[in-house]
Amino acid sequence: MTRRLPVDPIAEAKRQWLAHGWHDAADGMTVVTSVIRAHQLLMASIDRALKPCDLSFSRFEMLRLLAFTRDGRMPMASAITRLQVHPTSVTNTVERLTRDGLISREPHPTDGRAALLVLSDAGRRRVDEATEALNAVFADLGLDDDDATALVRIIARFRKGAGDFADPAPVPDPL
Repeated sequence: MTRRLPVDPIAEAKRQWLAHGWHDAADGMTVVTSVIRAHQLLMASIDRALKPCDLSFSRFEMLRLLAFTRDGRMPMASAITRLQVHPTSVTNTVERLTRDGLISREPHPTDGRAALLVLSDAGRRRVDEATEALNAVFADLGLDDDDATALVRIIARFRKGAGDFADPAPVPDPL
């Protein structure tokens, strides 16, 4: 844990932005640096929780994604899409998880060019242990329910506006 600073450096950066006449950019700079710092703080908590499980957050996400499926398997291309990361990052994660015996790669039954990722029993045990550790972090972020809900809504609006996702198409009523 780092020592508590006597002044908020982001507030001081905003003061400096304004003092230098960059009024139009001051709020945006404050948002970006605040989100980045919040990310650093959250990742430090996540890393501490996952360390005893010998997992990074990216490896946890892959294991959890597979554990959420009906039979613990998914095409690698689907995992890449759902995790929203570069294919090389997923390949590196898969290689590490395979080497650790937590998942395996199998040929796709209908597409000879594709691979299926398959969660092993050891992988399921590890992700369940890691999920329990992370749920302790998620349950106590230091935000009350209203603030957490408001923050998620604001970030979702930003992500949607940036093209990160679209609203799902309405499902027709059954006949």
